[in-house]
Amino acid sequence: MDAAVATSLFWIVVAAVVAPLIAGAVPRRLVPEVVLLLVAGIVIGPNALGFAEVDGGIDMLRELGLGLLFLLAGYEIDPAELRGRGGRRALITWCVCMALALVTVAALGAAGLVRAEIAVAIALTSTALGTLLPILADRGLVDTPLGRSVLNHGAVGELLPVIAMATLLGARGALGSLLVLAAFAVVAVIVALLPPRILREGSQFLAFVRRTSMTTAQTSVRLTMLLLVGLITLAVVFDLDVILGAFAAGFILRRAIPTGDAVLETKLDGLAYGFLIPIFFVTSGMAIDVRAVVGAPGVLGAFLVLLILVRGVPVFVSTRLDRGAGFDTSEQVQIALYSTTGLPLIVAVTGVAVAAGEMTNATASILVAAGAITVLILPMVAGLLGQSDRTQPVSPADAGR
Repeated sequence: MDAAVATSLFWIVVAAVVAPLIAGAVPRRLVPEVVLLLVAGIVIGPNALGFAEVDGGIDMLRELGLGLLFLLAGYEIDPAELRGRGGRRALITWCVCMALALVTVAALGAAGLVRAEIAVAIALTSTALGTLLPILADRGLVDTPLGRSVLNHGAVGELLPVIAMATLLGARGALGSLLVLAAFAVVAVIVALLPPRILREGSQFLAFVRRTSMTTAQTSVRLTMLLLVGLITLAVVFDLDVILGAFAAGFILRRAIPTGDAVLETKLDGLAYGFLIPIFFVTSGMAIDVRAVVGAPGVLGAFLVLLILVRGVPVFVSTRLDRGAGFDTSEQVQIALYSTTGLPLIVAVTGVAVAAGEMTNATASILVAAGAITVLILPMVAGLLGQSDRTQPVSPADAGR
């Protein structure tokens, strides 16, 4: 291993260890660990102390971390939930968000205030489901009605922006990108049909997997990584973003084990959250140009306001109109705040725009910083609202329900 790569990896791992220690020391864990990972990345990165850089093997570990983040996000999504009323409502809401974003950035572009309008519009409609998952899990919300609503909006807010990014920002043009996307979908469907046949109950292969999953072979983990790396490779071959391949891998894994597998999930969490996902967030922080962010506070504030108006307000209105869900105003605000939280896709879409020469690194840094601020502030406010709800006295009428 090159000495520079080894040194960079050392400081990244130090940051990954320090972040949860600080997060645990904050009262009521109000500061999400991912924000501290980003801050640590800024500190050790080339724009500050210069202890670490993203190159060579570090970049590969970063991509694997991003892949596992979206695999776990896809795995958490219940396809039946997406096909249900909540999923349809989330889909309609996202379409409203996208239309609103396109109109807004078109007006700003005509005024000469925004470049790379399509990239900015996509970034405005995203939800950081992968980032939210550990936060929701820590707060015990994943299996609650509120958590499921956030998962629905998050799934749509990750999958559809990725598709929009592949279609609208592709070098082949919209039609060519759609054809490539359709070809990828066909191959992914074929891959999805294999696990039920190979892992059918009573088969020798399933017995082998179960027998060797608790040995040094760790067959179930290796098969999962094969699925992930295979679909990421397929996405790269089709010149699509790796996020799409990783998300598809998560959906396929859930289809292969619809009732879940606690042992496999524990192992994947250890591999992902214990090592690779922190590398992704730390290296994302390392890419933020602090000077550009500090030098344009107005742009930063404007993008934060746009995120809330374009994504948060439609989600709040949609949830409020859903009378059958039974959410009170506080819960509706919480869902909107969680759904407005964005980061990984903002990193991805700005990266594509910068690589295409449509966006400067300074502008991308500001947008990524705004996404990081949403991760810091919005889940914190939502958590405070949730804690306020739980500390309110219960009326005798409610207690009898």
